[in-house]
Amino acid sequence: MLALLEPWRRLTSPRFVGLERIPRGEGPLLFVGNHTILGVLDTPLLVAEVYRSAGILLRGLGDHAHFKIPVWRDLLARMGAVDGTRENCDRLMREGEAVLVFPGGAREVAKRRGEKYRLMWKKRLGFARMALAHGCTVVPFAAVGAEDALDIVLDADDLMRSPLGAIIRKLGIRSDVVMPLVKGVGPTPLPRPERMYFHIGEPIRVVRAGGDDAARELRDRVKAAVEEGIEELLHLRAGDPGRTLKGRML
Repeated sequence: MLALLEPWRRLTSPRFVGLERIPRGEGPLLFVGNHTILGVLDTPLLVAEVYRSAGILLRGLGDHAHFKIPVWRDLLARMGAVDGTRENCDRLMREGEAVLVFPGGAREVAKRRGEKYRLMWKKRLGFARMALAHGCTVVPFAAVGAEDALDIVLDADDLMRSPLGAIIRKLGIRSDVVMPLVKGVGPTPLPRPERMYFHIGEPIRVVRAGGDDAARELRDRVKAAVEEGIEELLHLRAGDPGRTLKGRML
């Protein structure tokens, strides 16, 4: 994984804030953060850096749709990801693993116009219930950069209103996993090598508990920490002369 990512890491020169906050020698851990557009430009960099700096391999919970795609599902599995079922998450927690989850799921990856760096968590409580059931430590994190590397040409709403929408429905594809058509370098879909920024928040140590009230309280606390991390990274990015490849070269 590190070898495969090295060219992209060099191009994007990622910056990490708060790596020293990652708990060492305790488990299970639940890393919870924001998903950015397409979901593949920054997450591998985070997984690699956490492994490199803390010796922790994050076990990502993937959308079920990923594991229906030949070859792609095998690549995800080789990098430690699992189908995001409650049973898989429960087993990873019992074995003291570090689990990576994006409560916004596929909908947060399939961004529409005007949703840049917005959380799309709705009223989901699954990750909070799991953390409370196992008394694990939650590590909130934020990522910025990927949504500066691509511009949305047509989002899912546009595509579903177009003649393609009928075909998408006929194929039984969920509207929340319809990815936008994007452009990056010129008119191509290749992402611009914008710098990627990551923020690791203060760990939240959870006491075993049950009930929706406790889950909502934990979810809201984690959500606020992720949003604060995004704001901090946006401020950092705004003052960074090396934000773009051209700036870094100069």
